[in-house]
Amino acid sequence: MPIRIADNLPARRTLEAEGVIVMSETEAARQDIRPLRVALLNLMPDKITTETQIARLLGATPLQIELELVRISDHVSKNTSAGHITSFYRPWEDVRAEKFDGLIITGAPVEQIGFEDVTYWDEMRRILDWSLHNVHRTLTLCWGAMAALHHFHGVPKHPLAEKATGVFSHVNRAPAHPLMRGLPDRFDVPVSRWSELRAADIPAGSGLAVLADSPETGLCLIDDPAHNTVHMLNHLEYDTFTLAGEYARDEGRSLPLNYFPGNDPAAAPSNTWRGHGHLLFGNWINESYQTTPFDREKIGR
Repeated sequence: MPIRIADNLPARRTLEAEGVIVMSETEAARQDIRPLRVALLNLMPDKITTETQIARLLGATPLQIELELVRISDHVSKNTSAGHITSFYRPWEDVRAEKFDGLIITGAPVEQIGFEDVTYWDEMRRILDWSLHNVHRTLTLCWGAMAALHHFHGVPKHPLAEKATGVFSHVNRAPAHPLMRGLPDRFDVPVSRWSELRAADIPAGSGLAVLADSPETGLCLIDDPAHNTVHMLNHLEYDTFTLAGEYARDEGRSLPLNYFPGNDPAAAPSNTWRGHGHLLFGNWINESYQTTPFDREKIGR
């Protein structure tokens, strides 16, 4: 089934060119189907790239998805035009009375500063608390995952001496878990962060379960059943050339390991994680669909 996004959203042209089925609001209304309503709280500066990456993965799942783009209410994006934000994003304050089958919270380029020093930290905490009553299932990514684990469980983040960047093999620690269904025992995941969370800091009795980690870069996927949330510290949503773009932006200071063939930045990278991203997001959508109330107003009760 297709994903439903605004007709003139830039991501539409990209996804249609890739063969992802995208439908208009008129076409969606003709189908006698209750779509899954998913909110994307996009904290990334380049919102168009991130919304396209997420929409690509949601659009490959077999269910009709209605994607709502959400932003922090009082934060002004410096890398996306005001026109794009005004046209396609709703501030969280405008959607807080609504219910969603799913919520995805992205990363943000603020992991090198303390949580409490982030200008929108107070609103972020309110959003996380709101999700417990207005969202059926939540998926957090990178800094979004760090923020949620700190807010709900007090898990600290630790700065890294060097940026962890590249494509690393991860171990599937829970192959029977619904989210991990179909993923191999070891699978590649792009990593890009300046901080880490440590297994030793996971509180006893919290119910947190490590689903995947890497010998080189540590924790990756953590299940948080008490909050109906899965936290992913890394980036299965990344495009083939996302890490190359970050390497160029950083002026070659942090070479992504195991990404360029022979670790040669002049060589074109190969995408070894695409299928894993589709599986993970497909499993998350399927579990949300199987368990969400048909009457969306019953979410959180």
